[in-house]
Amino acid sequence: MQKFKNLLSSVNMTEGMPWKKLLLFTIPLLIGNLFQQLYSTADAIILGRYVGDNALAAVGSSMPIFFLIIVLIMGISVGAGIMVSQYFGAKKYDELSYTIGNSLTIVTILGAVMMLLGPLGTRPLLTLLNTPPEILNDSILYMNILLWGVLGMAYFNILSAILRGLGDAFSPLIYLAIASVLNIILNYLFIVGFGWGVPAVAVGTVIAQGFSSVLCFIRLHKMKKSFKIGLQYMRPKKVYSNKILKLGIPTGASHAIFAIAAMIVQPLVNSFGASIIAANVIVMRIDGFVLMPIFSFSNAMTVFAGQNMGAGKIDRIAKGTKQCALMSAGTAVIMAIIVLTLAEFIAGTFTQTQEVIDTSRRMLLILSPGYIALSLAMVYWGTVRGAGDAISPLWASFVNTVIVRVPAAYLFVHWFGTPEAIMYGLLVAWISNVFLAFGVYRIGKWRKKGLVD
Repeated sequence: MQKFKNLLSSVNMTEGMPWKKLLLFTIPLLIGNLFQQLYSTADAIILGRYVGDNALAAVGSSMPIFFLIIVLIMGISVGAGIMVSQYFGAKKYDELSYTIGNSLTIVTILGAVMMLLGPLGTRPLLTLLNTPPEILNDSILYMNILLWGVLGMAYFNILSAILRGLGDAFSPLIYLAIASVLNIILNYLFIVGFGWGVPAVAVGTVIAQGFSSVLCFIRLHKMKKSFKIGLQYMRPKKVYSNKILKLGIPTGASHAIFAIAAMIVQPLVNSFGASIIAANVIVMRIDGFVLMPIFSFSNAMTVFAGQNMGAGKIDRIAKGTKQCALMSAGTAVIMAIIVLTLAEFIAGTFTQTQEVIDTSRRMLLILSPGYIALSLAMVYWGTVRGAGDAISPLWASFVNTVIVRVPAAYLFVHWFGTPEAIMYGLLVAWISNVFLAFGVYRIGKWRKKGLVD
């Protein structure tokens, strides 16, 4: 275990062969994403098998709203991780200490506000989205429990991002694995043993992520050779808080635009009934596995670009981007082939309803060609974000979702009249995304966006 830990933790991205460092850093990210997908998939399988398709639909219909609520925390986490990687790469350890402390303070405030105010909007939002009456109450309860426990998720997100920015992708992997196993055990116990139904999934998630956030903080506390932790560093300091927000708000807004688009499309999904909502949940769970390596390479590229931007090695970033794009695209081809081959079999693990299985399979067949385009786009966006440019991904997200995805989804459903046509909107958005990302990368303004003075 110690040799494995030495291999995967504390990766210095500013030296050595770029593709080797990127791959070395991507592996624990990928394994971590695998665990994350495993426990969210286990939630869906346990719900579908032991409670029913309506329970699966209740969780699925509420996720776009919950995602919209927490996107700012996710954005702040990304922004903090970029700053940490740049200061760490530049060896500016005092600035690194203030960045870590201020990011924890910002996330604490945001989490507390969401915990107190978020539950007030769940019923109106779910009603607005035309959530079917038979799943409305379960959807509301599921969301409210997640919101009441949002601080644990917030700390896990921010602490994991900080650890990765410091080059430690191994520890978040271990803690995510622990959270995944704990979550699956708790969900099975609460659903099968106690018969709690939909609320059990939310309770298990809150407990598991809260526990892992404590482990992340303990690990961070043991890494104090390069920085310091204390109340003096957590007191808001304008120069650092502004930089965190400068990166975090646009990144969060990019996620928010995606979430809003998903919410606008959700009534279209809901209009076909609970069985189609369940099929959509299955597709999103399977899709999550396919996207794991894509987002893992993107996150690795963000840290790579951040550390090398801090070290002033711009040419090394460009070289790493090319190598990372090749690795990501090659992996996407393999994942697309697996989905095309096993779509029906995989969908059948979630439900025994043949109609739901068939719809899920058709949806996946539509999406699979887009994985290659998305794999390239995410690497380019990883470079741009890591360099400190959070604005370009923001406007690109607006174009892809508001101008492309949403209108395309409604148009394709209107033309074909089938629920599977919703996926064409997502496919078209992925394809347009790669052109936007490559264009921004080639223009090269990211080269002058470094945050370290």
